[in-house]
Amino acid sequence: MTPTRRDFLKDTGVAAIATAAAVGAARSLAQSGFAGARTVRTTHLEIGYEEHGDPSGTAMILLHGFPYDVRCYDGCIAPLVAAGHRVLVPWLRGYGPTRFLDPAAPRMAEQAAIGQDVVDFADALGIEGFATAGFDWGNRAACIVSVLYPERVIGQVSVGGYSIQDTVNAGRPMPARTASRFWYMWYFNTEAGRAGLEADRHDLVRYLWETWSPEWHYSDEDYARSKPSFDNPDFVDIVIHSYRHRQRNAPGEERFLDVERRLAAGPKIDVPAIVLHSTASGLGGRPSDDDSGDRARFTQLVARRIVEGAGHNLPTQRPDAVAEALIELVG
Repeated sequence: MTPTRRDFLKDTGVAAIATAAAVGAARSLAQSGFAGARTVRTTHLEIGYEEHGDPSGTAMILLHGFPYDVRCYDGCIAPLVAAGHRVLVPWLRGYGPTRFLDPAAPRMAEQAAIGQDVVDFADALGIEGFATAGFDWGNRAACIVSVLYPERVIGQVSVGGYSIQDTVNAGRPMPARTASRFWYMWYFNTEAGRAGLEADRHDLVRYLWETWSPEWHYSDEDYARSKPSFDNPDFVDIVIHSYRHRQRNAPGEERFLDVERRLAAGPKIDVPAIVLHSTASGLGGRPSDDDSGDRARFTQLVARRIVEGAGHNLPTQRPDAVAEALIELVG
């Protein structure tokens, strides 16, 4: 049936409205300090992300940690794109332009939720299989995805090794020297910690950057590029809940109770994996040359590498190591 002039005008109007909405959203993101960012909706979140490369290439999801953002992976993009891959770098819940859809929803960030966010993100983009790379919170999320959805993970680059936590059972106390390195965890489990993070989040973030990666000499301009990510209105609540939940000092979401019990058992990871360890992290000394621990956790371990010249924020300091490992796993 031939469309009428009215149908034509209607269709044109709908298209114009959609285009205007997209332009408006892009302008809003740019004005908030996230030029070039896109967003996609899942059941619970509107996730901000950056995308690079061939849309038909193998999808690679790069996951940042606390207290960092997508800028950590800037140095990884070019070699992955040159290898023909589709590179996706999302902001985790509580960071950057990522927002909860329900204003009344509790701002929770247990490990199971962040892992599920990755799968929901892939689903929203229509991606079935993908590779992951992550460190800190992002590594934990990637580990959880590999455990719960191994059929979807082509390969995993794990910065720091296995990091799934037992949030159900009380563990053995840390030795004093080890516990001292994790002072921020105990701090966030107090109301003084919440107040301190609320009062000056940027002071605390910069202190962690400097002490966790002591050989990384970033500039004020470098920090300014990431700064808007920590101004997310949910940042404080998300950080506080994450560190309290893992100490069993805050409840988790009911939908993840069974998942957390499963994760508490320390399930092995059965996907092709490369583990990278930093030599200069302020959270620990030089890693052991013994790979037996990683081999016990990662049943398809392709390689374990000790990366010189990198601290906690390994992807920023040694992006070549991350990109090379991903390309080795996927091709």
